[in-house]
Amino acid sequence: MPSSSSFSPILKNLTYIHEKPLNRKTEFGGSDFGGYPTLKQRRRSFNIKGSMSVHCGFVKGRQPGRGTGFDINEKDLLEMKRCRGIVVASTVFDAFDDVKSPSNISKYSEQTVCFFMFIDEKTESSLKRDKKFNRTTKKVGLWRVVVVHNLPYTDGRRNGKVPKLLVHRLFPNSRYSLWMDGKLDLVVDPHQILERFLWRENVTFAISRHYKRFDVFVEAEANKAAGKYANASIDFQVDFYKKEGLTPYSTAKLPITSDVPEGCVILREHVPISNLFTCLWFNEVDRFTSRDQISFSTVRDKIAARTKWNVSMFLDCQRRNFVVQRYHLADQEKLKKKPTPMAILPPPALVSSDLPRKLNNVSQVVSITQPKRRGRDKQLSARSQRKANLPTRSPEPA
Repeated sequence: MPSSSSFSPILKNLTYIHEKPLNRKTEFGGSDFGGYPTLKQRRRSFNIKGSMSVHCGFVKGRQPGRGTGFDINEKDLLEMKRCRGIVVASTVFDAFDDVKSPSNISKYSEQTVCFFMFIDEKTESSLKRDKKFNRTTKKVGLWRVVVVHNLPYTDGRRNGKVPKLLVHRLFPNSRYSLWMDGKLDLVVDPHQILERFLWRENVTFAISRHYKRFDVFVEAEANKAAGKYANASIDFQVDFYKKEGLTPYSTAKLPITSDVPEGCVILREHVPISNLFTCLWFNEVDRFTSRDQISFSTVRDKIAARTKWNVSMFLDCQRRNFVVQRYHLADQEKLKKKPTPMAILPPPALVSSDLPRKLNNVSQVVSITQPKRRGRDKQLSARSQRKANLPTRSPEPA
């Protein structure tokens, strides 16, 4: 781990807006959790300065998790404050996935890295029946399980965006974070992952690009085809970005290699500029659809246009080297149900050689017996039989 923090271009001091009471006067979008920033405030948030104050969730209080929505008990909040190095965070809401401990983790990382799994009350009820869950320590292997109360959204996937994009707010003293989707199993030591994709590359934010798509317009159509969100809402968001200057991806954007991230793993250093990026990315998710792949490139490009900071996007096959994807719980249950075995029928009885069979409307008799051998065939067969009956000669000594 580097001994000092990385450089943050232009932005040096970042603070967060809290409103009490809430001002709900805005053109569209927003929530009681993320606030209701106007379009003017949105434009100002992309005007990067040395010191800034922006909306970044938890607007109802100064302390995230304490009466702000996405509420966490005091004991867990204290442990989260104590995490000062690397934090690995994940979520499971609506009992959508099971909880499996990371593997192949060094003793050093077990002692120095914080592993936090955020769950809701529904998942907690399911987890209590799991033998792997230690009720005394509230752990599943290395994961410290934190139950979140008063979730800000009715959509579990949107709730999952809170720890995904605002992990720096939940862990204010951590230097680095690795966020991973709840359906993934971590199988490589986090120090090795951060060394490979952050420290070696000298970057503060890394994410894998989508394995198949790299254009926002194509991604939006794929989301609509898969029924990921209301088509009208997706169209509204894309049209809004298009009016702001969003264009289809082309080689003119190189060295940027993609506008669409895979998004299930995020590696980052908690410096002001990367914290600003995820705050503004979260604000887009809060204002528009929860499909964060659609808003990613707009936020990235607006910040990059005003600073020399950018996002590192590595290949998705590289991501698959350190996390393994599992089936969701519902899909696992389907796989457990064995299909009805097919009935094994006895082979059909041999057909009599004199049974007529119609072929091409002509009645023919098909014989199932072996054809009679002709004279030469008989001779060859006899010779082969005699050779087979001859005794084998042992090799002569040298």
